[in-house]
Amino acid sequence: MQLNALKPALGSKKSSKRVGRGIGSGLGKTAGRGHKGQHARSGGFHKVGFEGGQMPLQRRLPKRGFYSKASRYCFEIRLSELAHIEESKITLDILKKFNIVPTSCQKAKIILSGNINNKIVVQGIAVTKGAKAAIEEKGGSIEGLN
Repeated sequence: MQLNALKPALGSKKSSKRVGRGIGSGLGKTAGRGHKGQHARSGGFHKVGFEGGQMPLQRRLPKRGFYSKASRYCFEIRLSELAHIEESKITLDILKKFNIVPTSCQKAKIILSGNINNKIVVQGIAVTKGAKAAIEEKGGSIEGLN
């Protein structure tokens, strides 16, 4: 094989249509543009989504949803995840140390999911009512945020 003998695979290179080259070509006269109208003219163009003056679909339908930018830095922690921590005092730094929340975390909230079996003290972390009751039931306490 030589570099000067390389050719593209059969059918991979398709020659472009040569429009407006006489009636025998099959693309003569109107050159595939139909008769009259905006698209038949040179420079005939309209915006993407334009529907001839009718209210476009993307404006007819209601907007939905919301993406909170704060949600990137706020995380929920299950009670069952706290059971794996050997520390008795739980802070945001401890949660980062044990890889329960990412290092980018700025806020966290403990939710009632699962159960804990040891006494813990939660400091500076938000806690739901159910989780607070479960922590206090085991003899623990919540300091700071509630």
